[in-house]
Amino acid sequence: MNMSLIKSFKHYSGLSKSGINNQKTSTFGDTEAIGKGRFWSIVSVITLAIVWHFGSTLGYINPIFWPAPSTVWQQFISISQDGYRGFTLWEHIWASLYRILIGFSLGCLVGIPLGFAMGLSEKVRGWFDPIVEFFRPIPPLAFIPLVIIWSGIGERSKILLIFFAALWIMVIAARAGVSSIKLNKIHAAHSLGANKRQILQHVILPNSLPEIFTGMRVAMGVCWGTVVAAELVAANSGVGYMIMVASKFLATDIVVLGVIIVGLIGYSIDIIMRKIEAKLVPWKGKS
Repeated sequence: MNMSLIKSFKHYSGLSKSGINNQKTSTFGDTEAIGKGRFWSIVSVITLAIVWHFGSTLGYINPIFWPAPSTVWQQFISISQDGYRGFTLWEHIWASLYRILIGFSLGCLVGIPLGFAMGLSEKVRGWFDPIVEFFRPIPPLAFIPLVIIWSGIGERSKILLIFFAALWIMVIAARAGVSSIKLNKIHAAHSLGANKRQILQHVILPNSLPEIFTGMRVAMGVCWGTVVAAELVAANSGVGYMIMVASKFLATDIVVLGVIIVGLIGYSIDIIMRKIEAKLVPWKGKS
């Protein structure tokens, strides 16, 4: 058979190396075949910006209810330089970030070990399970009156509220991570002579990290909503406080600016956490 005919046969039959490795007959359900969709993300942002611009400038929307992008941008420049209610824009942002970082960190420091203990010990799970399942469905904002009574309107009350918001999510995530470990991995470690500490360090912890990072991303989103709501009630700084004061004077341009800042920071934090997860947990979805 002619060599050219052989090459043609391999090409059209899909038997060539490049055809076998690179061509896929079906991509539905194949996560590796799904790209990051950055092009469509850019298109989505541009579309929203265009709708916002024309909707606010052509008179379809009352400027009092929805200000133009240029007005919001002017407020951004003004508050960045001159401040708002005694604080610059960056000081308001840092006040909210500080409260979240402290409360979220405390929630992780308590919630992850407790979730591990509940997943590994029948007694610990039996003792704490009713407590966790009772408090988990309660919105953190329901504790605002009690927290203010206990701790006043200072920083401690807001940090405590964020701690409550992150704690139960991290307990559930860590417990789910321990429960998702395949038993044959534990048996393999035992057969190789590993003790409890080594199993915890080299088997349980690495295999629980994907669930823990998922819980951290969810908890961070809840913490953002909680801190903004807490600042609406009792605060003298922060993005939520800025939104609350502006709403009293119908300054919707500042309100919209605050909402955009909250969304951008929350999205940025989620991207950072995804990058950290990809770096620390490269085995996610491959075991």
